[in-house]
Amino acid sequence: MPRNRQNEDSILRKISDSFRSASRNTGQSVALGIGDDAALFRPKPGHETILTCDWFLEGTHFLREKHPPDAVGWKCLARALSDVAAMGGTPCCFLLSLALPETHTGLWLDRFLGGLRRASRKFRCALAGGDTTRRNEILISVTVAGEVPAGRAVLRSRANTGDIVYVSGRLGEAELGLRILQRSKGVPSKKNPLVKKHLYPEPRLALGQWLAEKRLVTTMMDLSDGLSSDLSRLCAASAVGAQLESSKIPKVRLLEAALKKRHDPLHLALHGGDDYELLFTVPPRKTELLPNSFRGVRLRAIGRITQKRELLLRDENSKVSQLTPHGWDAFRKKL
Repeated sequence: MPRNRQNEDSILRKISDSFRSASRNTGQSVALGIGDDAALFRPKPGHETILTCDWFLEGTHFLREKHPPDAVGWKCLARALSDVAAMGGTPCCFLLSLALPETHTGLWLDRFLGGLRRASRKFRCALAGGDTTRRNEILISVTVAGEVPAGRAVLRSRANTGDIVYVSGRLGEAELGLRILQRSKGVPSKKNPLVKKHLYPEPRLALGQWLAEKRLVTTMMDLSDGLSSDLSRLCAASAVGAQLESSKIPKVRLLEAALKKRHDPLHLALHGGDDYELLFTVPPRKTELLPNSFRGVRLRAIGRITQKRELLLRDENSKVSQLTPHGWDAFRKKL
């Protein structure tokens, strides 16, 4: 085989070698990792296993010419881990399914694996196996196994009338970061906090675990598709409605005149995706136990769960209107 040509075995060796050191201190959940027909997972006694999977597709979720390969590696794992955070769980290991063209099996793959390895180490989630194949587009699928103490997983379906609706962080930043990325010539600086929020999201694992451990929340989910869409799903699962206060929603700060002219912070906060913050509900009697921030991440009450199954938004003039879900929908639009 020519020096620079890759085949499936050499690509698998590259992936395995890249994660060899990262997998040494990842706990005892992976009894057998890369190298056999399948991995062996050993759940911790007294815990339930969380399973989630996530696609990350070129042209739908990222652009080859715009998104740095290390950011693609980081984000494909981070966004899957956000589902574990939303249930109050701890990640254990993941499977990587990767399809890519032969032209991207060299430097692009090296940088992709670098970003993926950094996320694996930071969030203590070991690579346990996966699959590779050749394709013109880059297609990535990540399957994560996590765990949560038996009976302690936080679900979407337990919100009660009168519960207070909370969100973490500031909403709309990642959506605005994407728009800046799309309009820029070349790749904008990763130091731009808005671009960074889009490229390198931080799943709120510690916050989700703390909320579940303290039994402060009735429901929780991650904000991946936008507040309007994700709250609608939470309400549907719990057979309730909600009314939000527009003045209380933490919005992106627009400091530049050009950004202020082009973008509406409330629209970004309601309908922008990719924030990977947590949306959760708290009984009124427990709100005093909730801090204003957790490890530097603000926690904001933005509304209330209602009995009538409708989504409402009250503006700063106390005018109430219907809130229609207009977040990310893979069958409606692309990047």
